[in-house]
Parts: sequence; structure tokens; C-alpha cells
Amino acid sequence: MDLIIRNAHIAGREGVRLDIGVDHGQVVALEPALAAQGRELDVGGRLVSPGLVETHIHLDKTRIIDRCTVAEGTVQEAVAQTAAAKRRFTQKDVYARARRTLDKCIMNGTMLMRTHVEIDPGIRFIGFDAIRQLAEDYAWAIDIEICAFPQEGLINNPGTEELLAEALRKGARVLGAVPYIDSDPHGQIDRVFALARAQDVDIDMHLDLGDTPDGMDIDYVCDMTERHRYGGRVAVGHVTRLSTAPPSRFDEVARRLADVGVAVTVLPSTDLYLCGRQQQHSVLRGVTAAHLLLGRGVNCSLSTNNVLNPFTPYGDGSLIRMANLYANVCHVSRPDDLAECFAMLTARSARLMRRDAYGIAIGKPADLVVFDCRDAPSAVAELAEPLCGFKRGRLTFTRPAAQLHRAWTPSLPLPQIGALDAP
Repeated sequence: MDLIIRNAHIAGREGVRLDIGVDHGQVVALEPALAAQGRELDVGGRLVSPGLVETHIHLDKTRIIDRCTVAEGTVQEAVAQTAAAKRRFTQKDVYARARRTLDKCIMNGTMLMRTHVEIDPGIRFIGFDAIRQLAEDYAWAIDIEICAFPQEGLINNPGTEELLAEALRKGARVLGAVPYIDSDPHGQIDRVFALARAQDVDIDMHLDLGDTPDGMDIDYVCDMTERHRYGGRVAVGHVTRLSTAPPSRFDEVARRLADVGVAVTVLPSTDLYLCGRQQQHSVLRGVTAAHLLLGRGVNCSLSTNNVLNPFTPYGDGSLIRMANLYANVCHVSRPDDLAECFAMLTARSARLMRRDAYGIAIGKPADLVVFDCRDAPSAVAELAEPLCGFKRGRLTFTRPAAQLHRAWTPSLPLPQIGALDAP
């Protein structure tokens, strides 16, 4: 065998230590004390997980916070500031910024990603072409699919729909939407469903970002999903308005989402940052309770969204940090619920992206991450570090565990620290 990982607690079945045999990029054996030969890595009872899955990030506009003025912290300001900065984007610039963020995502254990990329008459394909090239260059470490979407509107931004159609023909696998930005939200939803069906691609919408339950578009999206028989192929991100709905309304929406097959992505960092801006006290959190939606049959994921831009002026590409943040905000403490938080970074996210080949099982790709903990609840609760990762059985990153130097003296050598952002 090419690789044998010994003494692993595998996510979802942590009760027994197993050895994982890998050959030609696939898992070929899963059993205790595997009788086989090959290069061995003994993980000492640590958690081994499938690669983490980022279902909603914006690589094209990452790391532009130093080019923007953030005074109000609102969605409107973020859109305006990003639109202004976008005018100066070049393909080289987008590639360089996105690469820095992607490196961090990979070193934090992400191996599958859906990145939303802005398409409109101003930016055209500058961001798209840069991210498509980045995806090709990083295929050794991560699978990236592009969701083309109209951040500045569709109905109110002539020419955008034609460019979105072209982006789909050029390889975007998903069509996005931002109805609340447009002059006709339902009109945008109608056009997105029509274009997605014509091109046979999935849909992933930014939806219902706001501070009250009034005027939610989620019901209309569910109606359209049912009408077009698109269940299992539609995801909605944010839905912060749902977090403010009374229990009866929350349950009503949850049942509808489950019935028609619309998945929900919660974006804890951005939703906390943008929501409640007009409140002076008792500020709402704006983070929809995904674990409650799971209990009602809705598939959910947790994701990063923006990194170091006006929508979210911080971030390090760690999905484990997103899960821990979510758990804090939504009062998640039971081990089973913490395990579900981990699942919303792994199996549930892969299901949202319709990746049937995902997971640690014989015959599936050996996309594996070793975490410095024993089980999934501990990974979330303790912000466990990923120590190393393998993409299709190939080592892609290492992150050695921190050490205490109790016996260090000035006569001993100092550690070697590389240059910041070294290639």
C-alpha cells in the first residue's frame, strides 16, 4: 500500500481505533490492526476526518480591507465599498489575494470548496478567470467549484444575465443570487431558476439578510424549488431574518425547507458582524440556529463567507473556528450537537454540494485530515488544530503540534521561522 494511517479514531465512529489503508489515491482498507505493508503514520488515537468542506466563501474579493473605508459596518456600505474597489481589480491581483487565503484554508484542513465569484458588466470575467486558474493550480490540494453570482443586482444591472450565462458555459458549476440587493427580488429569483434549469446547474443564493422576520423571500424560493422540481439542488446562505422569527414561524419555514429540499448555510462571522447595526442595546445576533433546523430535517452547513473585506474584516480560513463560534453564539453544548457542528463542516456540507464520493470508506478518495483531538465534539469545543492532510493520498500540509520548551537554555538553538507569506 502507498500509505497506512494507524490507530485512528474516524469521525462518526470514534468508538474504535482503525487503520486506514490507502493505495493509488483511494481508501482500500479500514480495519483494526491492518495486516499490510507500506509507509505508516501512527496518529496515536487522534481524530481522522474527511477533508473539511467550505460551501460558501468569496475568494475573489478577499483581503481588500486595506483598500476600503469601513465606518458603518452595513451591507449597503460593504457592497458600495467593494464595488468601488472592484474597478481596480486585475486578474493578477485577484489571483494573489485569493491564493493567500486559499493557502490558509488548506492548512486548516479544507479540501473541497465552493467559492462565489462576482460577475457583472463592470468586473466581467476578471475575477472568474483568476479563480478558475487558481483552481487548476491547486487541484493537488483542493477541489474548487465556482458559483457565479450577481452581487450588484440582476434586474437592475443590464447585461449581467448574459455574462452569468457565459460564466456557466465557461465552467461555473453553480448559479448564485442576491435577491435583496435587486430592485425586483422575486424577479431575480425567477430568472436565476430559469437560467439554472436551462444550463442544468445548482443554485446557491444569498438570502434574507436582515434584522427582522418581515419580508422574507425564503417562502418564494421554496415555492420555486418545488415548482421546478429542484429539491436537493438549492442552497440559501445567511437567512438571518429567520433567526428573528418567533418559534411558530421558524417551525413553519423549517418544515417547508425540509419538504422541498432546500439546504441552509449559516455564516456565523459575517452574520454577527453585519446584523443588529441599528440597535443600541440588547443587540441581536442574527445567526440562525442551524442545529434546530437539522432536527427538523433540513440539511445545513457552516461556512466562512468573507475574509478581510468590508463584509467581514477578519478571518483566518479556519472552519473549525467557524463551528466553535457558531456553538458559542447558539448555545450548543451537548456532545451530539457539537458532533453535528463538525458534520456541518464535513458530511453535511458534502451532501449540500452533492458530492457522493465524499467520506472515509473503501473505494472513496483518500482525502484525510488528522486533528489533534480524539473525537468530533472535541474538535469543535477545543478548536483542535489539524496536524496534517492528505489529498487523494498525497501529503498536502503539515502543522506540527506546538511544544513547550521547559528545559530550553540560551545555549540551545532557536526555532527556524520562515518569511511571512512565503510562497
